[in-house]
Amino acid sequence: MGLPGLSRAGLWLSRAMSRCVLEPRPAGKRWLVAGLGNPGLPGTRHSVGMAVLGQLARRLGVAESWERDRRCAADLAQASLGDAQLVLLRPRRLMNLNGHSVAQAVVTGATVSLGQVELFGLTAEEVYLVHDELDKPLGKVALKLGGSARGHNGVRSCISCLNSNAMPRLQVGIGRPTHRDAVQAYVLGRFSPAEQELLPPVLERAVDLLLGHIHQRSRESSSGP
Repeated sequence: MGLPGLSRAGLWLSRAMSRCVLEPRPAGKRWLVAGLGNPGLPGTRHSVGMAVLGQLARRLGVAESWERDRRCAADLAQASLGDAQLVLLRPRRLMNLNGHSVAQAVVTGATVSLGQVELFGLTAEEVYLVHDELDKPLGKVALKLGGSARGHNGVRSCISCLNSNAMPRLQVGIGRPTHRDAVQAYVLGRFSPAEQELLPPVLERAVDLLLGHIHQRSRESSSGP
């Protein structure tokens, strides 16, 4: 008969480990996609990254699978893309603090100093950021492979919290207002009725570009050097 204290310790350790893992890690590459924005402000230009993430979830059939995780203050959903696994992350913190949710990514105490997302064992290069871009017109989407935040507070937060600027970014153009002083009101404002009509195909193109890039990188990873 084992020692009662040892049995209780073993049971506690088993339960603790089970709480730190959503499910056994499947074979194949894993990526995290974070839609940056302000929670509770759907339809605003600054939260278009979350709109893209919502379209991505619908495309992958996981739109009803979001689960709130209080440890990283975010909503999470998981989906398959061929042999790859995608973790979709929608922060519940304000834009300027989005990086904390990305860095913590399910487990409090992510290895921020190493630029890694602890639970999923991901490097910064495996974390995609989806966000609005003032310097591109509405309808323009582009991928940027790392680099500076270029004045975007959500991206700046992610760079700071992950201690890396290597994250690829899917930029969704929202255009820039005529007057520089109007930028804050502009990004926090809702899309105009005319812009809303243009938005659905923009979201589709953004998802196409993102999935195409992830699919290509997953194949390159599986084929090896």
